Amino acid sequence: MVSKKTMLANLLLAFVSVNTVLDYGESSYSGISDYHANIRRMASVKASFISRNGVPPISHSFSTTPVLTGSRVYHATDYGADPSGKLDSTDALEQAISDAFRSQVEGHLIQGVADLGGAQLHLDGGTFKISRPLRLPKIRGGNFMILCGSLTASPDFPTDRHLIELLPSSSSFSYEDVTLKDLMIDSNFRGGGIAIVNSLRTIIDNCYISHFVTNGILIQGGHETYVRNTFIGQHINAGGDRREKDFSGIGINIKGNDNAVTDVVIFSASIGILIQGQANMLTGIHCYNKATGWGGTGIYIQAPGFTQTRIANSYFDFTGIVAEDPVQLHITGSFFLGNAFVLLKSLKGVAFGINIVDNMFSGDYTGVPTVQLDQSNSPFTKIEQVVVDRNNARGMVLKSTVARGSIWRNGTTWTVDFSRALLFPNLIKHVQYTLHAGASFPRHILRNASGNRVTVETELPTSATLHVAVDQSTVGYT
Repeated sequence: MVSKKTMLANLLLAFVSVNTVLDYGESSYSGISDYHANIRRMASVKASFISRNGVPPISHSFSTTPVLTGSRVYHATDYGADPSGKLDSTDALEQAISDAFRSQVEGHLIQGVADLGGAQLHLDGGTFKISRPLRLPKIRGGNFMILCGSLTASPDFPTDRHLIELLPSSSSFSYEDVTLKDLMIDSNFRGGGIAIVNSLRTIIDNCYISHFVTNGILIQGGHETYVRNTFIGQHINAGGDRREKDFSGIGINIKGNDNAVTDVVIFSASIGILIQGQANMLTGIHCYNKATGWGGTGIYIQAPGFTQTRIANSYFDFTGIVAEDPVQLHITGSFFLGNAFVLLKSLKGVAFGINIVDNMFSGDYTGVPTVQLDQSNSPFTKIEQVVVDRNNARGMVLKSTVARGSIWRNGTTWTVDFSRALLFPNLIKHVQYTLHAGASFPRHILRNASGNRVTVETELPTSATLHVAVDQSTVGYT
């Protein structure tokens, strides 16, 4: 005869089983991880009840490779990845990515790139150690995301690689609409953080990238990679780091066109952002990486003769901007602190289509100019449509391409010296002046405009005030 205790146990187990199945069936999103979690919870309840009543628990085993049952969310732990970061999880994560790339739906993105239907590798807040880069499969695909967790490089991670790499197997676009979101990337001083190569419409959002020795983020070729709401630093600090003079590496290395970096903080690196492509947009950047005094640069634009870079509403904290032979460069609405300045570097003497306007500069009253020229390789000789104006400075020497001045004297010559105010030496392309002589009507002439000095002369001695406006920029017409 069945005992009352056994009957009670069977009834309770039946209740738990039905409740779990109903709970799973009523889920608004029936992911495979939810299913496994419910099964494990039911088995745990069953085991604990039976063990209390003297019956040994029955062991259960589950495959580490789940079968797709409608969900395209692949959880790292379902593949045996260790969320504690103690064991190497490279193989498990690669298998999860591989399975995600097999979840294609009908249709494609750009021609030849399969639509993965929004597949996700979900890290579920775990920390996973990897010993080699996580690379997307050679299958061409897109509409895929890796999110919500931490990746850290093992002590034997390759020093010349990145923890996550989008490296296509051919010159054509292999990946489109790939998103890396809510990730912490710790390169453990073994290599770089993220490499995006020849990919289309990639998003890096809300990531924290640290301890790199090469690049925090590398963007090479491709089109329209967007980096936003991200923190990047070789060493984790909040400024005033005693190791600052030894900072190395590049926060974001852009070797391509048409990319955007928005609301990003780079708090330690030798170069905050290195740009070697065209038509890139940077806005809301805060650079306090290695200071200029230690040899660092906030943004270095290394695209001479074909720059087409726009920098807006950014904050340069003791580290500034360098641009080589800039052609179409726009810097506006930004704040330069701690003697930070803009440096135009001549390689072949070209400066064309430059706007440095509506910025604020703050220094320590040691005579540092706001905008400077490096003509050690070659003097600037091809200067056209360069406007440096409407900036303000406190504790620094304000430089501009336009200036106004006045002088009163009684005599035959009046000279106004603009050499301290004007950016380019010995270059005044346009002069406007007014000689205010009271009741007299002297004949006068512009006698000289060289050396950034303007001289006006009258025929007869006169008591008068000379008002002058000069401009170093002009528009060429053919």
